[in-house]
Amino acid sequence: MLTQQAQEVERKVIAILRILRQSSEPIGARVISHHLNSQGIHLTERAVRYHLKILDERGFTENMGRDGRLITKLGLEELESALVSDKVGFVATKIELLACQAEFDVERRQGRVPVNISLFPEKQFEKATEAMRRAFRAGICVSDLVAVAKPGQELGGITIPKGKIGLATVCSVVINGALLRAGIPVDYKYSGILQIRDRRPLRFVELIQYSGSSLDPAELYIASRMTSVGQAARRGEGRILANFREIPAICQPLAETVIGRLREAGLGGLLMMGEVSRAICGVPVELNKVGMILAGGLNPVAAAVEAGVEAENQSMSTVMDYDRLIKFSEM
Repeated sequence: MLTQQAQEVERKVIAILRILRQSSEPIGARVISHHLNSQGIHLTERAVRYHLKILDERGFTENMGRDGRLITKLGLEELESALVSDKVGFVATKIELLACQAEFDVERRQGRVPVNISLFPEKQFEKATEAMRRAFRAGICVSDLVAVAKPGQELGGITIPKGKIGLATVCSVVINGALLRAGIPVDYKYSGILQIRDRRPLRFVELIQYSGSSLDPAELYIASRMTSVGQAARRGEGRILANFREIPAICQPLAETVIGRLREAGLGGLLMMGEVSRAICGVPVELNKVGMILAGGLNPVAAAVEAGVEAENQSMSTVMDYDRLIKFSEM
């Protein structure tokens, strides 16, 4: 059994590995320290160098000299298996953090919005675009605003590797952030697969509770080929990514106003808002609460995967300036 001090060291080591995994280029102690501080983990450059030495000794990182460190294959494997108990509920915490970072001003239409980052092989990007176009046109997304980056360019703080095209899609956490700014508490309940019939939500057929998950549900659903977004876009019937939230019933009028203003800015993703204390699409709602169903931001990407395109997804990855986003049709 690890002592409390040893567990704390392990958590910091894992946090450093996570930062290194997000970059295809070597990163130095100063940059790592900056990223850690933004996550609430306060380590000086000297302390980071100490932890990097530990990682080097374990074979989890490779010292590239003045350029910094790269994560190794062994480091990636360690990152996937380490501190499982810490990962339970990690997704819910990730949503809360991203909602706080999303400082989008609805009135001025300025600020940062939360995004997902997807990587496609360059040779398949045109095919991916064709598959995603129907989903965007059908509104099976949070927004039709996106950002694109070529190899070597940066997208939301992530450097796009060689042979890949990066695509940023707006995440449904944009609604969480806007409601939070308006003083409305949001309970992040479930991520699921929503059945669509006649272009309307019918029922959830799969649900994963955020607070009990160590994996990102949306990434899991896409990798498991559990969606039929392309079919839903073409025929109005299929299975799409969706999220379930709850808000206090007393806040419903204000929430509707805020979401309406988001929609005017080209952001949103609300598919349905329920009635007070009433189940919605088969999901029970707590007393004096109202359920909301939000479209998953990765639905267009799911459509591309259904069409046979390879994609590496980082759901709820980071935040980007609203001004950098463009309409998918203009891409």
